[in-house]
Amino acid sequence: MPTRNLPDDPNLDHLRGQAKALLKGVRAGEPTAVELAGEFHPVRTLADAQLVTARSYGFPSWPRIVRHLELVDQYSRSPHRQSVGGPLDTPEQRADEFLRLATLHYGEDDPARQQAARDLLERFPDIARSNIYTQVVCGDPDIDFTQASVEGGPYRWEPLLYLTYSRLDAPHQVEIARRLLENGADPNAGYLWQGMPSPFTALTGVFGRGEGDQPAHRDRVELARLLLDAGADPNDSQTLYNCGPGCPPPYDDVHLELLLEYGLGRGDGGPWHERMTTAHPTPQQLLEDELAFASLAGLVHRVELVLAQGTDPDGTGTQHPGFSGERPYELAAVQGHTEIAELLRARGAAPLDEIHELYAAAMRGELPDVDPVLAARAVARNRHLPVRAAEVGRAVAMEPLQRLGYDLNGISRGVAPIHRAALNGHLQTVRRLVELGADPELRDQLYQGNALSWAEHNHQDAVADYLRGLPQGTGTR
Repeated sequence: MPTRNLPDDPNLDHLRGQAKALLKGVRAGEPTAVELAGEFHPVRTLADAQLVTARSYGFPSWPRIVRHLELVDQYSRSPHRQSVGGPLDTPEQRADEFLRLATLHYGEDDPARQQAARDLLERFPDIARSNIYTQVVCGDPDIDFTQASVEGGPYRWEPLLYLTYSRLDAPHQVEIARRLLENGADPNAGYLWQGMPSPFTALTGVFGRGEGDQPAHRDRVELARLLLDAGADPNDSQTLYNCGPGCPPPYDDVHLELLLEYGLGRGDGGPWHERMTTAHPTPQQLLEDELAFASLAGLVHRVELVLAQGTDPDGTGTQHPGFSGERPYELAAVQGHTEIAELLRARGAAPLDEIHELYAAAMRGELPDVDPVLAARAVARNRHLPVRAAEVGRAVAMEPLQRLGYDLNGISRGVAPIHRAALNGHLQTVRRLVELGADPELRDQLYQGNALSWAEHNHQDAVADYLRGLPQGTGTR
């Protein structure tokens, strides 16, 4: 079993350094190093240490992890690191600026960028025919389709990616995409955002959403069907994340219904799974993660869709930290999603243990007298529960969770409960937290903001007004 995940933008020199440090640690008898060697392979030489390093990341050998890093380097792109507002002196500079403004890159995307792209095009109409990349974004069908698979433009993308990530609502998008595919464009075209192993494919671009909640392409269904008919693999991990845990509600199931129709959860995972191997989830793991998310979020129809594929109701998928290692039934029952919990139990999910019964009672606002040892075990098992209760506005859970032993000022994954409650506009939860001693001036570890800054960031005016009106010094820290 791998013990860790590769970092973003993984670097071979860094891994070589880890192997050398492991060898040195084993020779010095350091407990962590000795334990790692004991789990994966005896370490006597640098080659042994390299093998253990590779296996600790889930790769069978050192050459295999080296090959993985070569592929990451080949497909890695960082479009979010390219700033706009540069010189516009040449046609090439104007074309690149236009493409940066017109397409999603998941850094500082904003509708104003697309308007800026339209304004730039109005100033310099020749941009529309600068190259194949601006042509597909502008909807110009008079294209030299012999360049259909040539990478270029500011992001070194294929034309199909510029089309599927564009948000200019240009004409002829489906027809241009069809012609690109007929002339050799790869329906599985994609890139690795900052080297992360979940590929941002053409399908990912079509469906949008994700962090920052970007809009879908205007022709998302038609383009998605076109890509899937042409051979795009439906086991698209980034689409599932962007339309699930990676974005706020409301949710729809258009993407999921379409991907399931074309085989999501089946097959070998397609070319990206072959490239990324253990760093990329299997089709079955994708479905299990989707079931866990839908159970946590209370999405009944989505649960029904995934269970209809024969998905294990107790499967834990990739064990994503967002699910705290819990099974779908535990997630649903603790959150009070009764209908989903009943569906999962009917499909054979194991019942709750005594600790999850405690969690469920606390989330309902109840907590009978609890053995201190059991309470301590409950707190240790899931330290994220108060943050989760706060982000969904479960004000009644705050006092029972405190009685159970949780610190309501405790930081979990960089934030405290009051930050999440403020961000999501749960005024009653913020009030209750403050009444119970939560500190509104506590700074999070992600952005160094207090509760007021989190409320203001998300335009939660009622919460912000309440926090501004608190007496100075309110809180325990």
